[in-house]
Amino acid sequence: MTISQDAAAPLIVIVGATGAQGSSVIKALEESDRPYRMRGFTRSTSKPEAVELVKRGVEMVDMDVNPTQENKQRVSKAFEGATYVFAVTVPAVTTNKEREVSEGQMFVDAAKAAKVELFVWSGLENFSEVSGGKYIHADHFDGKAEVTQYCRDIGIPFVNVEAAGYMQNYLAHEAPRKQPDGFFVISAPRSSEGVAHLIDTNCDYGLWVRKAIEEWPGGESELLACADTLTPAELVSILSDITRKTVKFVPLTNEQFIGRAIASGRSEHAAMAMLDMFRSADEFGCERCAR
Repeated sequence: MTISQDAAAPLIVIVGATGAQGSSVIKALEESDRPYRMRGFTRSTSKPEAVELVKRGVEMVDMDVNPTQENKQRVSKAFEGATYVFAVTVPAVTTNKEREVSEGQMFVDAAKAAKVELFVWSGLENFSEVSGGKYIHADHFDGKAEVTQYCRDIGIPFVNVEAAGYMQNYLAHEAPRKQPDGFFVISAPRSSEGVAHLIDTNCDYGLWVRKAIEEWPGGESELLACADTLTPAELVSILSDITRKTVKFVPLTNEQFIGRAIASGRSEHAAMAMLDMFRSADEFGCERCAR
């Protein structure tokens, strides 16, 4: 089914419409047998991805999501008339936790004011709590968890759809690196037997959001959007079979990982956040999956 233009169809507002999660949500709802009108947020409606979404029937809106008073008013205006809202925030590794929490709370407040039927939130684990205070630097996880709690505190009907690790990362900053001996190596600060929860974000994340909307039981609920669980040893075995190249996993010490991350252009804050993410996930796993 195509994106509806019928005023009787429910309207969903998608924050980050041209991003990995937002574009996946649009694709999944576009393929639903139910009609949806769609309004997407983007930093620039002139960029090619936004122009393409307009051609497909999405109403695209230029939106600065920095939570200033003026932007809060603009977000509230854009949420008016919506039946559903899907929201994701700019990760704290590129800003800071306070900014990410404020941004998320802005979306929650606007959704409640608009009296949306359901707020679908892209949250994550609170690794500081899960680890008992051992890993306190994963702000991009902890900040999203604070927004999830805020949803509970103000009493908005919501589903928290937590994305597992992006498989696409293994085509980018976590891609196998060719070594002088011709082998390829994936390196991370984790053990070879630690379990990673993974998802093909572009293709599959939106399907979980569609499930959250179309099978919502009412009240508050949570879903872990996960397609597979693999250890690093299993991952490199699969990559070796597919590519017919020898791919190995090499664990990194904390110092090695921080050094490489900073050398690649990440800030020390971002490097520490990523390190605690790996270490906490490796040691404590995913709390949601144990429930």
